[in-house]
Amino acid sequence: MRKLYLSILAIFFVSFCHAQKTVNALITEEKIVIDGVLDEEIWSKLSPAKDYHQYFPNDSLMATDDTEMYFTYDDVNLYIGLKVYGAGDKWLVNSLKRDFRAGGNDNITIVIDTYNDGLNAFFFGINPEGVIREGTITNGGNERRDFDESWDNKWVGDAKNYGDYYTAELEIPFSILRYNDNVASWGLGSYRFDTQTNENHTWTDIPRNQPLFNLAFNGKLIFEEPLRSKGRSVSLIPYVTAGVSKDYESGTAANRNFDIGGDAKIGITSGLNLDLTVNPDFSQVEVDRQVTNLDRFEIFFPERRQFFLENADLFGGFGFGSINPFFSRRIGTATNGDGDLVQNRILAGARLSGKLNDKLRVGLLNMQTANGDNSVFATNYTVAAVQRNILKRSNISFIGINKQLTGDDRVGIDEPKHNRVIGVDLNMATNDNSVFGKTFLHRSYSSDGEGSQIAHGTEVEFSNRNYGIQWSHEYVGAGYDAEVGFVRRTGYFNIDPGVSRTIYPSKGAFNTVQFGLSSEYIWNTDRDKTDQSFELSIRGDFRNSARVGINFNQDFVLLTGDFDPTGTSSTPLLANTDYKYFYLEAFYSSDRRKDFSFFIRPYVGEYFNGSRIGTRGSITYRYQPRGAVTIDFSYNIFDMPYLEDIKKTFLLGPRVDYTFSKKIFLTTFIQYNTQSEKTNINARLQYRFAPASDFFIVFTDNYFTGSDPSDRFTTTLLNRALVAKFTYWFNV
Repeated sequence: MRKLYLSILAIFFVSFCHAQKTVNALITEEKIVIDGVLDEEIWSKLSPAKDYHQYFPNDSLMATDDTEMYFTYDDVNLYIGLKVYGAGDKWLVNSLKRDFRAGGNDNITIVIDTYNDGLNAFFFGINPEGVIREGTITNGGNERRDFDESWDNKWVGDAKNYGDYYTAELEIPFSILRYNDNVASWGLGSYRFDTQTNENHTWTDIPRNQPLFNLAFNGKLIFEEPLRSKGRSVSLIPYVTAGVSKDYESGTAANRNFDIGGDAKIGITSGLNLDLTVNPDFSQVEVDRQVTNLDRFEIFFPERRQFFLENADLFGGFGFGSINPFFSRRIGTATNGDGDLVQNRILAGARLSGKLNDKLRVGLLNMQTANGDNSVFATNYTVAAVQRNILKRSNISFIGINKQLTGDDRVGIDEPKHNRVIGVDLNMATNDNSVFGKTFLHRSYSSDGEGSQIAHGTEVEFSNRNYGIQWSHEYVGAGYDAEVGFVRRTGYFNIDPGVSRTIYPSKGAFNTVQFGLSSEYIWNTDRDKTDQSFELSIRGDFRNSARVGINFNQDFVLLTGDFDPTGTSSTPLLANTDYKYFYLEAFYSSDRRKDFSFFIRPYVGEYFNGSRIGTRGSITYRYQPRGAVTIDFSYNIFDMPYLEDIKKTFLLGPRVDYTFSKKIFLTTFIQYNTQSEKTNINARLQYRFAPASDFFIVFTDNYFTGSDPSDRFTTTLLNRALVAKFTYWFNV
């Protein structure tokens, strides 16, 4: 009988420990002033969500210093009150700029799953200085790539610092969220970075082998009365831009321009949104960070243009990162008659996206570009996507893509007038996210495609506290042609298995140590092996949050075309030659809580038929709380026996971020690259005079910095531009 009682008690204990945490949101008629001070009467009437768990360094303990979340709402807004306790008063804040990165400074984030599907969520964050950030989580938050900080919208928040704790208030309009009508609760999660105790906290208990933003472990936010749709909301975001530019290389006169355009956001329902754009301008978008390109294939750069970001996963989440049928950065660019990549002005576009009900998401996008010079033809892009939730944390998605040339003068076009792709993806995840993965099948339709136009892939990952097992394979036919996608290579099949083992030392400098073994094999359509790699890795996380690792690599490459492995326009290695080489690679990332921090990744060893030594990394100095100076760098030395001399590449990218206040930001970015023999300067001053409304001044300079015909180093100004842009967001 005693054993029976103990068994019942154990079952009760386990059930209790795994019960879903909840917090109630009460209705208020009180006006809440968003100043960070919890002095309104409603805050004292609410019961908080508290009892945060440690996520790092030990997920079996409670947080050393707790956090309290309070929720209330009215007909228009959701209000969140926060009280964040600390062990002292040395709160770390990297800068006063909106959309800060969470690591290495004090902040808290609230995750809201408005559809309770465990697949999609919004997040809103704030730090002790009242600086805010927001973004979206997709595909359940299973991996880092499911976390997107680029979404931007109109809401407000502020904080008040009391020394050993700070309070905050957030006002989030229901109109910027997507949710079902008559909903009684939302999924809720929260995580916090506490630099004073060097702990990361989560409101619900999340294992360390899972991302701290994973939606599988959310609790519940329960509303006093179900939320009703607030009807159609309309936001208009017009812009005016003026600027001057000059092409010094061609010697033409300066070009002055003035332009207007704008976006509109129309809430069709509480879950479905229509976005419109006319003559969009992206002059204020941050420039890409250059890299030293030693790859045989195209390098991926993420989308940064605001119009394409909301529900971006619904259109761009198909396939794998290297086999993506829709890549929005293809819209607005074209290849001219000389084979150069040039801008192709977008005339207008529309995007309908969101949820029809609990299970069904839909997306429809149409964009039209203009005729340009030198065989750049007007083009229409249409994308349709449907996603249906199945089981608890899985979904099946369908996509159709059509690229159609629409220019009036199409005489002499050798390429097909259209390119089309259709596909289906299945994303799968268990309730506890211990197993997740996806599989897809896509087909392109191009009249000049030779060979199979099929692309297929599958990846599955198993993960628990101590072990990880990963498998993926890909097949891309030689004729697969996704012109609006990102596809690094075609005509191959590969497999990529891997295993890992994680241990948790109870003493010493390391918090975790992980051993990994992975490999990749690639064959062409004739079943000839073209690539093979083995990697043995050892990685460790220090208790002070620094990280270190070392990789032992062996690669085999059969070149399918002539290739210069130095990236210096030197004599290439010939096609149909193969190489097998071994090299070492390491990395170290220092404690980002310090004023001075750095990341370095050195490598040394064999390289094709020669050797390479080099490093890349960054150095950062933070001047709290105003900003930081960061220097990115990359340096390579190639000793290739078939070349007469040693080759070198050097990339240096100083970046200065300075925040005069929470409304005025200055970013200056300089990039010197010996590979392209160019130096670029980009300076952007931003004044956020109202929520989601800005005035920008952007200055760009581009120089040739390389050797002249007499082999002397020279600097020549190529082009220069100065642009001012005013944009204002107002609700109708």
